[in-house]
Amino acid sequence: MAKDTPYLDVQQLTKSFGSLVLFRDISFSIAEGQKVGLIAKNGTGKSTLLSILSGVEGYDSGDIIFRRDLRVGMLEQSPVFDPAESVLDACFNHQGDEEKVLKAKQILTQLKIRDLSQPMGQLSGGQQKRVALANVLITEPDLLILDEPTNHLDLEMIEWLEGFLSRGNKTLLMVTHDRFFLDRVCSVILELDDQTIYTYRGNYSYYLEKRQERIDNRRAEIARANNLYRTELEWMRRMPQARGHKARYREEAFYELEKVAKQRIEERQIRLKSRNVYIGSKIFECQYVSKVYVSRNEALDRRTLATGGTQEGGMRKENTKIILKDFYYNFSRFEKMGIVGNNGTGKSTFIKLLLGQVQPDSGRFDIGDTVRFGYFSQEGLQFDEQMKVIDVVKDIAEYIDMGGGKHLTASQFLQHFLFTPEQQHNYVYKLSGGERRKLYLCTVLMKNPNFLVLDEPTNDLDIVTLQILEEYLQDFPGCVIVVSHDRYFMDKVVDHLLVFKGDGVIQDFPGNYTQYRWFSRNEEGGTRKENTPASDKSRSSEKLPSDTSHFSDKVPSDTSHSCVPSVASDQRSSASFLVPPSSKRKMTYKEKREFEQLELDIAALEAEKKRIEEALCGGTTSVDEITAMSKRLPLLNDELDEKSFRWLELSEI
Repeated sequence: MAKDTPYLDVQQLTKSFGSLVLFRDISFSIAEGQKVGLIAKNGTGKSTLLSILSGVEGYDSGDIIFRRDLRVGMLEQSPVFDPAESVLDACFNHQGDEEKVLKAKQILTQLKIRDLSQPMGQLSGGQQKRVALANVLITEPDLLILDEPTNHLDLEMIEWLEGFLSRGNKTLLMVTHDRFFLDRVCSVILELDDQTIYTYRGNYSYYLEKRQERIDNRRAEIARANNLYRTELEWMRRMPQARGHKARYREEAFYELEKVAKQRIEERQIRLKSRNVYIGSKIFECQYVSKVYVSRNEALDRRTLATGGTQEGGMRKENTKIILKDFYYNFSRFEKMGIVGNNGTGKSTFIKLLLGQVQPDSGRFDIGDTVRFGYFSQEGLQFDEQMKVIDVVKDIAEYIDMGGGKHLTASQFLQHFLFTPEQQHNYVYKLSGGERRKLYLCTVLMKNPNFLVLDEPTNDLDIVTLQILEEYLQDFPGCVIVVSHDRYFMDKVVDHLLVFKGDGVIQDFPGNYTQYRWFSRNEEGGTRKENTPASDKSRSSEKLPSDTSHFSDKVPSDTSHSCVPSVASDQRSSASFLVPPSSKRKMTYKEKREFEQLELDIAALEAEKKRIEEALCGGTTSVDEITAMSKRLPLLNDELDEKSFRWLELSEI
């Protein structure tokens, strides 16, 4: 086969379920080395398209052409395993190949799966997702197809996967709502919208810019068509029934024009702001709470000792899991707190303790009388499959009081969260997984709580819905606690973090996630900074916290909050400042020369990046050139990041 044949070529693909058309005559291709992100609203066919490409789902018409002998690896959104099967057996079933078994063990260890004999049924959802990921990576496929690879992964694992996929000449197609992940990994964005596919040859930031241009152009086209449509409509009404050839030609053109004129671009005109939320000055106080979990065997040991029996060695400390240890916190009015930490450190347990679903071993939660919790859990809500969407919400409330004499009906509220009037009268069983999560979110918000507790709210929600939820929470006049692995979402919503580090250690940090991550990495590197070459320093550090504003839908620049949480002084530790104080010395001669050279290098790299992006969007570039540029672009971005950070370091002197 010819050298410039793409890895994957999709031509005129159509898929429908009965009268519902998901996409019609869509075409796109993926070249070697391209990292492609697929974006679409919930229910428009993202996962269906991936299932078609992996051979699981059929399609109506079109062609799907893979390069000959191409190895394809597929990560499903919700992988299913035999609960009795061991981790190693579930991950690798070709027991005769010792080399691949060793590779499986290596990848599983990198993904922090260490007990390879443990039954899959004992693993958490996040651990099972990591095993499924290892299962795909072991085979070293030419093309990786990943459906929501970051769901259920903790922040450390997301960052590891981000780095792994960014390195080298990997080719991948993935669906993810993680916008940081899209921006840092992908070099091409495909948008599935209105049954059509749109291609943007750049990362997520580039996509946002070009998508807005596309929408503005479309809006102008529809406006022009409407003006012409009114003129042609008058002509159609005046013309007699017997029309000549020219008249018939113009009549056919009229109906084509009518199709364009009647198109609509769905968009919300206003932000949803609730003013009818009151919460008193007393919220809740976490009074020296402790919680420890013990394994089943250790619980048995406790009973044995309590009844006078003996157990050699007493309590087995390695089976004890400390969640909280004499933890004190006084929650402030209007506070928006994020909770982060690796899986298994106790984040969800802390939420359940707060809500009274789990009892502490010692200490107590003192909750104010005016507090009305709204809880969005990981498990979600079990719906009656035969109910209509609108009836699910109406069972909670017919309308929501927005304050100031304004009300939103259940239907209007659903429309704001992108349920069209037609979708509202669908039965629940017809909804996709993402649409169910969105409906669950609406049922929580319709109760008009003044304290929202959101445990992994971003899983399975599309990017547009996430943007709506972010706006809602930014304007929310009550209190919010968010447990999430979505870094972008956290940066947009929270002004303060509790970082669960495990073994009952909880760090209080006054800032968003990007600021915390930047601070932590610089703090860790502080002891060895003096002996580290400049280039190594920049490689081991992230950009300054202001880097979160580089997307078009920017993080608000003012992330401060008028209410400062009251916490025990020993919890503040060294995180009471965001940026280490700069030293007052002058630049050395060598540093001045380096600073000047960096300015020249950065300008040259930015010019090269602009040329590549323009060439990728030009439509005249060959497949070989696209492949080469796709390989160069992530390397270029890394080099720009490195030099920009070093420039910032020197500029602080």
